[in-house]
Amino acid sequence: MRQLLRDARRIVVKVGSALVTDNGAGLATAALGEWARQIAALHGEGRQVLLVSSGAVAAGMQRLGWRQRPHAMHQLQAAAAVGQMGLAQAYQAAFEAHGVHTAQVLLTHEDLADRTRYLNARSTLSTLLELGVVPVINENDTVVYDEIKFGDNDTLGALVANLMEADCLIILTDQAGLYTADPRSDPCAQLVPQGHADDPAFVDMAGGAGSGISKGGMITKVRAAARAARSGAHTVIASGREPDALIRLAAGEQLGTLLVAGASPLAARKQWLADHLQLAGRLHLDAGAVRALRAGKSLLPVGVTKADGDFERGAVVACCSPEGTEVARGLVNYSASETRRIARRPSGEIESVLGYIDEPELIHRDNMVLV
Repeated sequence: MRQLLRDARRIVVKVGSALVTDNGAGLATAALGEWARQIAALHGEGRQVLLVSSGAVAAGMQRLGWRQRPHAMHQLQAAAAVGQMGLAQAYQAAFEAHGVHTAQVLLTHEDLADRTRYLNARSTLSTLLELGVVPVINENDTVVYDEIKFGDNDTLGALVANLMEADCLIILTDQAGLYTADPRSDPCAQLVPQGHADDPAFVDMAGGAGSGISKGGMITKVRAAARAARSGAHTVIASGREPDALIRLAAGEQLGTLLVAGASPLAARKQWLADHLQLAGRLHLDAGAVRALRAGKSLLPVGVTKADGDFERGAVVACCSPEGTEVARGLVNYSASETRRIARRPSGEIESVLGYIDEPELIHRDNMVLV
């Protein structure tokens, strides 16, 4: 099963607050440097890595002299604002030593729940990866409020894996992996080497919350693995203090706990498109476009004869044959008014018509499912 990690080309790595801040003592710059070195090595192998890092609140707490994580939202936001500066600078310096550029990306739940923001985030992250840049992603703790908080960066890591259709999610923590019971209180606890991400028994094994520095615990990691599996991403929970953990995992070494997804990323994503989204509009296609979709191609504006509805970029729309039968549905890259302006035109004319070009396709085949 560890062959799954050797074959992974796009990886999301999540590191927790206890690791990033050395259990609250301050930013663990040596550890950040080690992760940067390992991720740079993975880059050299042609892999793409997105880094989801906790630590802004914890780093801010350390700078402000706070020993316990506050509960008041305004205090959490203030701590994040103070800590985020140092966290971004530390990562930039760590990766710069290996000739790798970084980018800071701060997200809220609304960025991934809203379809337009979802596609914008996906496009930005995809472009950064194509440029060889490592996105360093964190929740935007300075502006979130209770209703839109991810709650923990394990969940954020899973959502990023879903968003970017990653092959695997590696969660680095201060534990060796998932145990059959809490190893801190049960000497008979055994490490679980692997299993299925949707196995409900793992929730019972995961136990309670983590330290006073971190937001979550093993339970959030197990739930994140189940969430990541919905888009086909496998999850590894492993110790971030293990030497060369990322390199060894990527080489297929048996470290930590591997929780295997049950579907490929594309299949799971297309099932989600087919079953769980309401349609915001209809695109009427010519016969050539219908043939192209059935052959596995993307939908280009030139094949669209008419657009019904008042949809925005990122909405889910139906693609209909000349006879009016739905043949596919997907996430559209342009709004209804923009679609009507570029309909029947080749992709090379999009910029001259709209004044900009976001994507050459009206609907990319990865964001489409045949009906």
